[in-house]
Amino acid sequence: MKIESISISKKKGTRKDQVASATLVADHGVKGDAHAGPWHRQISFLSSENIEKTRNQGLDVGFGDFAENIATSGIDWKSIPVGTRIKLGQTAVVEITQIGKECHKKCAIYYQAGDCIMPSEGVFGRILEGGEINCGDTVSIFTNFNLHEKRC
Repeated sequence: MKIESISISKKKGTRKDQVASATLVADHGVKGDAHAGPWHRQISFLSSENIEKTRNQGLDVGFGDFAENIATSGIDWKSIPVGTRIKLGQTAVVEITQIGKECHKKCAIYYQAGDCIMPSEGVFGRILEGGEINCGDTVSIFTNFNLHEKRC
């Protein structure tokens, strides 16, 4: 399980730009990203497998196009329960706070990409411990709050 892509944007509801690394700030979010702030959706995740599946269905999409902060390989995000803690890289820890989301209207992403998988496939979290993350970093899932690590 690893980070395939990191993306940020200055505005909500738009595609995000890929970056090689990012700083996660505890109780805030991804430094420089529009979704950062004191709420439960400070960071978002999608699987690279779902992005690829959407591409194979004929949409011209890639990393960041669904406004996800982190695209990973090897994780079925919808199977990760709310409350699970995820370690990104060496020090950053995220708590999963929401699976999927309700879209009240079609956003710019829907119109630009032709569809949006974030409402059904996206997972959101808040930053418990900050740190630097890089593309290629390992993702670890803690199986309980005592932070016993499960590596894949």
